[in-house]
Amino acid sequence: MAAASVSPLHAGLGEARVTILTFDQLDGWAEDDHQAGLQVFLDTCRQFDHVDWAPICALAETQSDGRMFFELFFRPVLIEDDNAPLFTAYYEPELRGARRPDARYRYPVYRKPPGDVSYTRREIEEGGVLQGRGLEIAWVEDPVELQFLQIQGSGRIRLPDGSSIRLGYGGSNGHRFRSLGDRLVALGIYNRHQVSAQVIQSWVRRNPEQGRALRWHNANYVFFRELGRVPASEGPIGAMNRSITARRSLAVDPAFTPLGAPIWLEKQGANPFNRLMIAQDTGSRIKGAQRADIFMGTGDLAGIEAARISDPGRMIVLLPIQRAYALKPEG
Repeated sequence: MAAASVSPLHAGLGEARVTILTFDQLDGWAEDDHQAGLQVFLDTCRQFDHVDWAPICALAETQSDGRMFFELFFRPVLIEDDNAPLFTAYYEPELRGARRPDARYRYPVYRKPPGDVSYTRREIEEGGVLQGRGLEIAWVEDPVELQFLQIQGSGRIRLPDGSSIRLGYGGSNGHRFRSLGDRLVALGIYNRHQVSAQVIQSWVRRNPEQGRALRWHNANYVFFRELGRVPASEGPIGAMNRSITARRSLAVDPAFTPLGAPIWLEKQGANPFNRLMIAQDTGSRIKGAQRADIFMGTGDLAGIEAARISDPGRMIVLLPIQRAYALKPEG
């Protein structure tokens, strides 16, 4: 996910509709592990210095009853716009790679170059416009895996000696993102329900020439930065410059949802769940008041689970009491 500035308060909600709820209107609220949600909240709470948040963050440090804390100091706020709710998921890929290229590891992972970065994917991959500039972080074995790493915006590269490189989002070339899956569906090769990362990767390997054209159809190209001092047991760095937590962190649209705020998510569809989560990340495709991306964790299994999630539901922002009622001053 892309990095973003931290803004714990709304700058203005435009045409959004705001409804203040009570906690007994939240489906499944009493059954969640509120203490787990509180611990994730604390991970980013210390960055808030606004008058509405600072006292609550100080109190959060002393709490042993997460549910009571949220019920005493917050109000649930439903923020809606004209877009249908949609909840998807993302993960942290782990690719095999090396610090130096060889016959197996041939596809470079680039850091962002200075100056003009508007080259297309094809110009970078076929034209070699970035070669010889010392921008390579590592090399990986599969160009489709690399493209999915770029879609996720962060990841790990497992080196031959067992160590890992942690990667964070480092910028993009500015070209519009185009989905490989959507392209395969448009070409009549697969139906929508058949498309997955594994299916795309397999098709490209079986059809190398058409596969290159498919990859270049998405001119968007993401650059990375190498992250240091991130423990292997912790998640990738999100938009608030803190590690995010599997199944407790959300990527949201900060135009509607303040980064760092607790969120009550009611995901419907297959494998529904209700859970207290924290808005700790953003994404270029996450736009709207009822749009969010659920972080599922690291590795292939998390990727398989993330690919299955594209569901309706409802998310409710928990805001400090004064801030909640300030959004709806007419009472």
